Parts: sequence; structure tokens; C-alpha cells
Amino acid sequence: MNKVLIKNAWIVTEDSATGIVKNGDILISGDKIAEVGPYINMDEAHIIDGTDMIALPGLVDGHRHNWESLIRSVGVDWNHAQYFTGVKKVMGPAYTPEQTYMANYIGALECLDAGITTLYDWFHNNNSPEHADAAIQGLKDAGIRAVFGYSDDAEGELPVSSKPIDYDDARRVRQTYFSSDNQLLTMSIATRGPQFLEMRHVIDECRLAKELDVPVCIHVGDGFWGRSRPVAGLVELGMLDSTFTCIHCNTLADDEIQMMGEAGAAAVFCPEVEMNMGHGFPAALRLMEAGISPGLGIDVCTSVPGDMFGSMRAALMGIRSVVNAKALEANREVSPLPVTAGDILRFATQNGADACKLGQKIGSITVGKQADIILLNTCALNMFPVLDPVRAVAEAATVRNVDTVIVAGKIRKRKGILEGIDMWDISRKAERIRNELFETAKVPLTGEWVPELYEQT
Repeated sequence: MNKVLIKNAWIVTEDSATGIVKNGDILISGDKIAEVGPYINMDEAHIIDGTDMIALPGLVDGHRHNWESLIRSVGVDWNHAQYFTGVKKVMGPAYTPEQTYMANYIGALECLDAGITTLYDWFHNNNSPEHADAAIQGLKDAGIRAVFGYSDDAEGELPVSSKPIDYDDARRVRQTYFSSDNQLLTMSIATRGPQFLEMRHVIDECRLAKELDVPVCIHVGDGFWGRSRPVAGLVELGMLDSTFTCIHCNTLADDEIQMMGEAGAAAVFCPEVEMNMGHGFPAALRLMEAGISPGLGIDVCTSVPGDMFGSMRAALMGIRSVVNAKALEANREVSPLPVTAGDILRFATQNGADACKLGQKIGSITVGKQADIILLNTCALNMFPVLDPVRAVAEAATVRNVDTVIVAGKIRKRKGILEGIDMWDISRKAERIRNELFETAKVPLTGEWVPELYEQT
């Protein structure tokens, strides 16, 4: 069995029993973490020098529409309603399976490059079985750990939709690609929720998840549409339980968030997108008050960057800004601060793993868990001298510091370079395929396109 030994790193385990280990070692045996501590000796292991490195659990992006990677940054100056028109009505229907593959492939590589070892890929451009197959293959070829969120087609999320997902194809995908849950890629049903989809179809999609024995991920509390009391509707029907992960939650009523906590549902918030696109202020504090430890997500790379370091900083700023604004109005200081760097890093690791229903496998550097580990190089002007590794990661680290990425014991990035990837070749192919997509969609490549506001009819 292959063994890898990381030596002399500053280990932030995110395991409450182990804590932080300075000048520590991590032994990986096969795909699992075998030992954590000082001075581990293993002569036959492949040695990785962790000197001047911070070792972390692989970051977990708890919510991303990865198929949009091919149209990166197109919606930076769009609001939520323009996104629906531009991405779901115009660009989405134009995608071919080949374009879907490329988007998911480069999106997953971007994640790995940025230290994200696990991705919840909410695939809501599911235009045909061939599109679903291509999306899954893109994730597989990249070598990332991912939850494939089987969802609707290009126009299926436009509120309020009457289009169900393809139930028979979801069964096919489960049987063909996800017959075992002990693999890098697993499955979930990603339902749009009652704010975007007629309740009768939401119920059927949740029942399908039970039939397939997979978890449910659901959009709730997104801006204007999220004020329709989607969680209350689920609770009234007896649907909400611990298999659910609720995304965003910004405009949910307080009692709905309390309902989520009572049901044992998980949550993921995406602060950069939410504050940029008009979802509302991040719901993290309200979630925490209800006993829910939220995960962190990117959401759409059409509007925000695809790395978790920026998302962590946005979370700190977004949460603290609301509390600080209220304190200023009351002419008082905020003490203690409502969230810490430690909270934010946990959002991006163990909490995200829990939200993906993978918390027993990943999320911390714990003996017996899968070896999803990243090393950040602190020999850079944005990092050294490091006083505290958690605060340094949460507030100072960037993608440039990601030196090594390991997924299930396999090295995917080494010394700052993705293994086996010809970046020049991929970038040229992606650009060509992107241009073909824009031509089909009849959208200019100038970057000046601003879609009409989507209005419910």
C-alpha cells in the first residue's frame, strides 16, 4: 500500500481532540490518514517536506453551479434577475454536451488548484442524459471529490417553474455512476424548492431522493423569491429532515431558520454572491443561533471568483459589517466579535463536509478519515511571518500559497503545479469551445452584454 509522510508542518487539524500541531507529521496510508503527531518515522514512505507549510483539511465548496465555468465573469455586473435571464434563458439552452464537459472539467481543476478538494456540483443545466453524462465525466477526469447534484434543465429554475426533473434519468444516473457511495463521486438530488418550483414537483423530487437513498439539497431564501416561506411549506408537509441541506437562507423568516434547526437540516451560505447579487445579508449568525453550523460555498463563477479564500474573507466582512452597523447606530462597540477566523475556517472545512453529508469521511485531519489534505506555503510576502496559522489562512492566504493538494491520498498538485495538466492546451481548447457557445447563443464576446431583468409571468 502506498504511503506518504508529510514532515514538519504546522498542522491545523480541525479535529477538536487533536487541535493544532506545530512541527508535526501526517502519515497517509493508501487513501486514509494513518497517523498525526510529532516525529513519525516511516522509511518506505514518500516524504513531503512540510517545513514553512500550513497543513489543512482540503477545503469544501458546499455549493457551486460548476457548469457555468465556461462563461466565467460574464455576470459580474448583473443582479439576480439578470442572472436568471442571461444564464438560464440565454446561455444554458445553448450548451452542448462537449461544452458541458469542458466547463465541469476546468471548473473542477480550478477548485483543485485553489485547495478545494471537495465540491458540491449543483448541475442545473441538465438538458439531456448526454449533458448529465458529460458533466459527470468532467468531474471524474479532473480527479476531484464531488457530490453531483442532479437537478433541472436550462429553464427549469425560472420562478415559478412547472417543469419536473427527469425522474427516470436520475434513476439511470444513480445506477450507472453512483451505485456505490464509497467513491470520490457521490450523488444528491438538488431540488429548486418551492420558491422556484411548484410544490407538487418539490414533493416528488424529495420522494425520489428517498427512493434513491441520496441526500437533498434545496435553494431557500434567495432574495425576493425567498420570502415565500419555502421552509414553512416543507415543514407543513412533513418533508424537512436531517437529509436536507438548505442553500442561502438570506430572506427566510426567523421562525423558518428555527424550523431548520429543529429538523436537523444543514445549511450553506455563499456570501460573495449573496451580497453582490441581491440575495440579502448572509444568514450565518441566524443559522448559528438556531444551532446550525453552516458550510461555505462559491455558487456562480459568472459573478464571483472561484476560490474559498475570498469567500472566507467575504464571510468575515459580511457578518461583521451588519453587527458593526447596528452597533454604530446604538453608539457602542462590538465586543466580542460575532464570528472569528476559527469559525470561518471551520465553515470552509468540517462544516462544509457535514453539509455535503460527508462529515464522517472528510473535513478534518483525523486518523481514519480520507486523506484530503492541502499544504499552504508561508514563504510568501502575503503570509510571513506567521503568528497564528488559523488567522493567517482566514485573512491573508490566497491561491498562490496552495503548494500541495492531496485527494484520497493521491497528489493532485505538487510544488504549486497541477499534476499531469497541460494548462496551455486546456486554456486554448476552453477558449475555442467558449467562443462556439457564445456564437450559438448569439451573445457578443465584448463583455458588454447586459440581459433584461427576468420577470415572473
